[in-house]
Amino acid sequence: MNIYPYRSVYFLGIGGIGMSALARYFHRYGIDISGYDRTPTTLTNLLINEGIPIHFTDDPDFVPDHPDLVVYTPALPKDHRELQYVIEKGFLLKKRSEVLGMITQNSKTIAIAGTHGKTTITTMVAHLLKTAEKSSISFLGGISKNYHSNIIISEPPFQKPEELPDYYLVEADEFDRSFLQLYPDIAVITSADADHLDIYGNIEEVKHSFLEFTSHMQKNGTLLLKEGIGLIPEKSDDFILLNYSQQKATDFHPERVRLENNKYVFDLITPSRIIRDITLGLPGKFNLENAIAAAAVAFILGISEEDIKQALLTFDGVERRFDFQVLQTDFIYIDDYAHHPEELKASISAVREIYPTKKITGIFQPHLFTRTRDFADAFARSLELLDELILLEIYPAREDPIPGVDSTMLLGKVQLKHKKICSKIDLLRELNSTKREVLLTLGAGDIDQMVNPIRELYIKKEKQQ
Repeated sequence: MNIYPYRSVYFLGIGGIGMSALARYFHRYGIDISGYDRTPTTLTNLLINEGIPIHFTDDPDFVPDHPDLVVYTPALPKDHRELQYVIEKGFLLKKRSEVLGMITQNSKTIAIAGTHGKTTITTMVAHLLKTAEKSSISFLGGISKNYHSNIIISEPPFQKPEELPDYYLVEADEFDRSFLQLYPDIAVITSADADHLDIYGNIEEVKHSFLEFTSHMQKNGTLLLKEGIGLIPEKSDDFILLNYSQQKATDFHPERVRLENNKYVFDLITPSRIIRDITLGLPGKFNLENAIAAAAVAFILGISEEDIKQALLTFDGVERRFDFQVLQTDFIYIDDYAHHPEELKASISAVREIYPTKKITGIFQPHLFTRTRDFADAFARSLELLDELILLEIYPAREDPIPGVDSTMLLGKVQLKHKKICSKIDLLRELNSTKREVLLTLGAGDIDQMVNPIRELYIKKEKQQ
C-alpha cells in the first residue's frame, strides 16, 4: 500500500506525540485531517491553531463520513465508541506504527530504538541532518527545542508525498512491538531493559522483540548497538554491526572528556579517525552517551566533522528531557519525562553532578499501575537519590486500577526522611509553603500540565523578593 491516494485521514488519539507528528505530516500536504483525543493539551491546542479540528468527546457523530484512512493508537481502550464505530463501518483502520512503516518503505530509513534515550538521540540526529542539509524527514517522539516541532523536514520542503527524501528518520518505539513495522538501513539500539511488561510479560520477551527488530535490517545496512545491553543479533553477516559506549574502547567512544564552562568537551574515537574537541551543549553524562550515538550515525552517513561539531554544540535539547524551566541564583527548576527507574536514576544523578551541594526535591508522578507494580523496589531505590520526594498519585493512562498498587504503597518502600504524597490540586500550595533549592518534576503522565504553573509560581516569587 502507499499513502498517496488518501485525501481524508482521521486520527483516534491525535494528541499523542507520535500520532501528532503523523497528523502534521499529512496536513502539510493538504490532506484533510481531523481527530479525537481524551483531553485538551498544549499539543492539541497547537494542532488546532495549525488548522486541524480536534474534539474531546468520544462520540461517533464526530467521525467524518467515509474517511480514506483512520489511524489509531493502541493505547486507546478497546471499548472506545468511535473505534468500535470505525470497525463496524469497515473503514480502513491502521495503527500509527503501520502507517509509519508505509511512509518509510520507499526511502532509506534511520531508526533509533531502545527503552531509554531514543527521543534525545533521534532529535540530535534530526538536528545533524538539518545542519548538514541532508534530504530528510524526521518523525520525533518529543518536541525539538531547536525547531519547536516533532516533525522536521529539510529544505527545500517536499511539496507532494511522492517527492521522497533521501532519508526518513524515525523513533522506533518498542511499545506494542510497534518498531517491527520498520525495515531500517541504519538502526541504533540504546538499551533493552525490562519495560512495558504489561505487553511483554518478562525481560526475555523484551529482548526477543529487540532481536526480531535487528532481523529487519536491510542488507548491507548498519546496526549500532550500545555495548553491554545483552543483544547478540542473528544474521549479522547481512549487515555491518558496530557498537558504542561512554566508557569502553568500542567502535565509537569518547576520550579526553572534560568539563569546560559546565559543558562536556571530548574527542570522539571512530573506526577510522578521531574527531577532536566536540562540545556538547547539554549537561549530564547520559547526554554525553546520547551524543556519541548520534555522532556515530552522522559519521556513518558521511556528515562532515565540522557539521557534527556545529550541530552538537547548537543542539538545544528536547522539551521535557532534562528541560531547564527556571534558572535563578538561589533556585533551579528542571522538568524531565523520566518514568522508568533507570531514567529516574540518570536524571537525578545528572542533577546531583551539576549541583552537588544543593538540596534536590523531586515531584514524581508514577505512570501506569503495572509499571509501578513491576518496578516498585527499583523505583524506590532511584527516588532515594533525592533529598526530598513529593509523590503524586499514579497516572493510569490506558489501565484500570490494580488493588494494592498505589502511591502509598510506593512511598512506603522509599527510605527517605523527607517524603510525602500530594495531590495535583494541592501541589502549588505545597511548593509555595517551603523554600527549595533544586526542583525536579518527573513523569510521563499529565504532570506536564503542571510545568507552566510551577514555573510561573517561581518567577512570580522572584519578582516579589
